[in-house]
Amino acid sequence: MIQYSLTCAQGHDFDSWFQSATAYDALAEAGHLACAICGSAEVQKSVMAPRVSGTRSEERALSTPRGPAEQALAAWRAHVEKTSDYVGRDFVQEARAMHLGEAPERSIWGEARPDEARRLIEDGVPVAPLPFRPQRKSN
Repeated sequence: MIQYSLTCAQGHDFDSWFQSATAYDALAEAGHLACAICGSAEVQKSVMAPRVSGTRSEERALSTPRGPAEQALAAWRAHVEKTSDYVGRDFVQEARAMHLGEAPERSIWGEARPDEARRLIEDGVPVAPLPFRPQRKSN
């Protein structure tokens, strides 16, 4: 795994993990990268310093929030998972159906490609990217 610092065309800075440098290049070339803040598909690597890790006992778990910002994101994530329905790849169809009055309104989350999300926004469907990836609930 490799972590890159990224910047979108709107100037938003964020980090993301990739399987490898080759995986990043393939996703970027295919247009599958999007800003975690605004959803812009114009994303590029930022200048970054190498990260040197300590021993395993010194490294913190990714799921342990540290600091007020990470704690706030963890609380938001828990709220989203508790109060909304995961619709997976059906997100675009579900969001559009609710917007058109063809499905009952409710809070949902799922996956959409950047181009799909952009079309929803252009059509007036209220959507926003999440700054985290909720974990699916197993039923």
